[in-house]
Amino acid sequence: MREVLLRTPRFAERVFTKMERDYCDSRGAVAAQHYAARFAAKEAALKALQTGWTGGIAWQDIEVTSRSSGAPILQFYGRVREIYEQSGATAAHLSLSHTTEHAIAQVVLERQK
Repeated sequence: MREVLLRTPRFAERVFTKMERDYCDSRGAVAAQHYAARFAAKEAALKALQTGWTGGIAWQDIEVTSRSSGAPILQFYGRVREIYEQSGATAAHLSLSHTTEHAIAQVVLERQK
């Protein structure tokens, strides 16, 4: 992610919301780790929704924000919001982890019976 951000300056603007960029950029030397985790979260969310990047989905339709406790949460907008609502999910749970070399995210959709 560090190399992508350096090589393609507009990448962050295309993929991440302003709130995500502000958060990641405020992390200084480890900003790339936070960008990578959010990128992984967007991919994991679409896998959980079983859509992939098709049907008018935009990168910024998925945003990673945080609760006051610091726990990450997903916000869905646009086409992704529609797909989420149609899926019958009542909650989207997100877990993020990252090191200097790797980032991982897991999304679990909860449905009420």
